[in-house]
Amino acid sequence: MLRLGLAQIDLTVGDLDGNVGRMADMLDRARALGVDLVAFPELAITGYPPEDLLLKPDFVRSNLTALDRLAAATRGLTAVIGFVDGTDRLYNAAALFADGRRVGTYHKHRLPNYGVFDEKRYFHPGDDCPVFVLNGVPVGITICEDIWFPGGPPQAAARGGALVLININASPYHAGKWREREQMLRTRAQDYTAAVAYVNLVGGQDELVFDGTSVVLDHGGAVLARGAQFEEALVVCDIAPEAIRRARQPQSLRAADQTALSRGVIPTPSVIVPSPMPASRPSAPAHLVQPLGPTEEVYRALELGLRDYVGKNGFRDVVVGLSGGIDSALVAAIAADALGPARVHIAFLPSPYTSEESRTLADELVARLSVHLLDISIGSIFRSYLDALASTFAGRPADVAEENIQARIRGTLLMALSNKFGWLLLATGNKSEYACGYATLYGDMAGGFALIKDVPKTLVYDLARWRNGRGQVIPQGILDRAPTAELRAGQKDTDSLPPYDILDPILRLYVEEDTPPEEIVARGFDRETVARVVGMVDRNEYKRRQAPPGVKITPKAFGKDRRLPITNRYQSAPQPAEAKAPAAADLPSAPPARGGA
Repeated sequence: MLRLGLAQIDLTVGDLDGNVGRMADMLDRARALGVDLVAFPELAITGYPPEDLLLKPDFVRSNLTALDRLAAATRGLTAVIGFVDGTDRLYNAAALFADGRRVGTYHKHRLPNYGVFDEKRYFHPGDDCPVFVLNGVPVGITICEDIWFPGGPPQAAARGGALVLININASPYHAGKWREREQMLRTRAQDYTAAVAYVNLVGGQDELVFDGTSVVLDHGGAVLARGAQFEEALVVCDIAPEAIRRARQPQSLRAADQTALSRGVIPTPSVIVPSPMPASRPSAPAHLVQPLGPTEEVYRALELGLRDYVGKNGFRDVVVGLSGGIDSALVAAIAADALGPARVHIAFLPSPYTSEESRTLADELVARLSVHLLDISIGSIFRSYLDALASTFAGRPADVAEENIQARIRGTLLMALSNKFGWLLLATGNKSEYACGYATLYGDMAGGFALIKDVPKTLVYDLARWRNGRGQVIPQGILDRAPTAELRAGQKDTDSLPPYDILDPILRLYVEEDTPPEEIVARGFDRETVARVVGMVDRNEYKRRQAPPGVKITPKAFGKDRRLPITNRYQSAPQPAEAKAPAAADLPSAPPARGGA
């Protein structure tokens, strides 16, 4: 019997001493439970992703020193620890320690270079595939991307005799990703007739959230153990190697042999790992946590992302500008849940166009959340701006410029509160608005963290309803009222945007799936609406480039995930209905003034 421990822990990029300390504590827990082998996440020493810290030679040296310091904490067991190996040539690596001594190293083969990943910028690929024999059980070690595709290192390790495949990860979250992972891991376990143990990082790092959800599957693909989502845990599981040996037939790896050889991945001779066998040990605790529902999963990701961004960047309190609308209400609710009400400050900043309904709803929300309220009118400030610009604007009708003055006054006041009290300002824009440029630069886009910038508007409502199901904190009036910025009399979001139940599916297809506009039309969406939405998305890249970071919860978020040039004349408009080539009138209009809504 081989007892595995998967240590899904919350680490901080660059906090080498802190990361080593957290791992040492987890090693103590694992030892007390009689764990034979404990695995930590990818690049656990440095935190993930270290990005251009890897270009600093002193950082790389310090990471190696920190790894050596951790050796003594591995006495009495075996540990797989992610770190950066090398000096001139760097490798994303896993060190194997046994009873206080480093006995082996594995270098990651497959370096992801898409979406949020850019590992080829820093690392060289490995070329060996050692198998380590622990207490008579052959074990293969791989890192994250190595196992995501058929063949390669996991297959070579199985060919080399590995009955257990350990895969250490820093796999960023998006909604439902745990299902994709488990299906992939099930396929690998079945294909290679091997138990698969997958340990994942947990915690927030800038725009990324890592969800944990570490898992162990048997050689038939059945889940034996699973860690919680968005929480630290030591997932302990016993593996019966004899059952795997009985199931594995020589012919089952013949095809694997050819694929591994054809890709140049050759298993190296096995390394015998001296590992103490505990005289006795307690039974392994049952650890099979059921995943969260889809809406709760996203809510928990946002909570964790905010909590870690605040804590890891040295803030204590946050401030939110509350409008009486759904976006700011949801941000306030998540902040209160993540940090506690005493650390959340709400600023209500009414203008001449703010309705009494907005004030009433804001007061009700503040009371339900038990957070601190500041009421600061911007009416007189707005009038002074208009007076200052009166001669310059003479003869021109009021338009978006006057609307945005109000948003920018609010942004200035909110940043003043942030500066004076050290509170982190949370911007409240959602993905639908940012996609279409329906947000004001230096106004409602101001802030240090845009919590829901990757949350489509329709999902904002779902999250609010889910939260109210745990206790009514967001007033029903906020959920029921038509979305409005209240920057002019009678304003509604639908004056500028299609209804969100039409807009969001178009945005998902165009932004997240890169679906050509003509194909979006073919799926039943109005041609004119598609052309309008695509035009808004394309010409507002400059705004999104200036937005604060925010939690990634979709497969493709703005920022690191989706990188488009600002200066760009390619237009993705669908063809006009009655012409093969687009006429000028059918193309997206020229970009609005840079201060557009």
